[in-house]
Order: sequence, then structure tokens, then C-alpha cells
Amino acid sequence: MEVAATARLRLRTATPDDAPFFLALVNDPGFVEHIGDRGIRTLDDARRALAEGPVAMQRARGHSGYIVELRACGTPIGTCGLIKRDTLEDVDLGYAFLEAHRGHGYAWEAANAALALAPALGLRRVVAITTPGNAASNGLLRKLGMRLEGVVRLTPEDTGTHLYSIDIGGA
Repeated sequence: MEVAATARLRLRTATPDDAPFFLALVNDPGFVEHIGDRGIRTLDDARRALAEGPVAMQRARGHSGYIVELRACGTPIGTCGLIKRDTLEDVDLGYAFLEAHRGHGYAWEAANAALALAPALGLRRVVAITTPGNAASNGLLRKLGMRLEGVVRLTPEDTGTHLYSIDIGGA
């Protein structure tokens, strides 16, 4: 189901058919470096992760991480959406794109579309997290109008994660 669209992109809910794409995304070297190794190695693992992650969150909360695809051809290129993580008090803007689709403005476009969904969800504030060394994501979050609140530790082994936030008007 489509939840948002831009001139070049469509954001839609995930389905089990997205498993091949999702498997490639979570094993992309940039994903592993900046987000982490999720241990997803097979199509069955990917189907299970989709079912237990975005599909379950969408059903329970009415929002999730969405599949981002090119409008022109329907090719999935990344994920972006509003995610509720156990480790954060607020809903988090999360995104990841395959390497071939980075540097084209797709993350900015998709993130703006995802943030535009926040008021209808009753959100007054959205946060985002990124590793300090992820210059591209840190720059994108600032470009979106998010402000760096500081460094948080989400797990005992976390050496520090940047926490950004933005106040949502009209909520």
C-alpha cells in the first residue's frame, strides 16, 4: 500500500515479496558499517525480519519503515519511515539506501515525505540517530532541519550515537 509519493519516489508498506531486496539492503557494506549487522543471511531470515519488523509495526502503530521505490519503474532502492524503537522515547526517522542509489537526493526526498506523515500521526517531535562518523547522514539530518541534541548510548556497548530532533508543527 502506498503511503506517500514524491516526484521520483513511492513509499509503500513492506510485504514478504520484498525479501530479496531487503536481504541485499541489510547486507550492503554501508548498512553494516553505519547501522549494524542484523545477522540476516537468507531469504527466510529476511521474510521473518520484515514480518517481525515493519509489517508488525505498521499493523500495531500505523507507521513503520517503508519500502522506497522509484516511481518510474517500481524498483526498490531503500527504506525510509517513522519507526518506534524500544531504545528511544520518541519516534525515529530511519532510512537506508542501496549503495547505487546514494548521492542522488533520494534519502532527502524520502525523509521529507516521511516527516510529512508525522502530524497526521499526532507526533509533536521526531528524532533520528546516526553514528558520529556517518558524515552523509549527519549532513542530511541537518539539511532536513533537525538539530543535534547530543550523544546517547543506546546499548551498553554503544560508544556513542548522535541524537537529532525536530519539532513537528500542527500536531
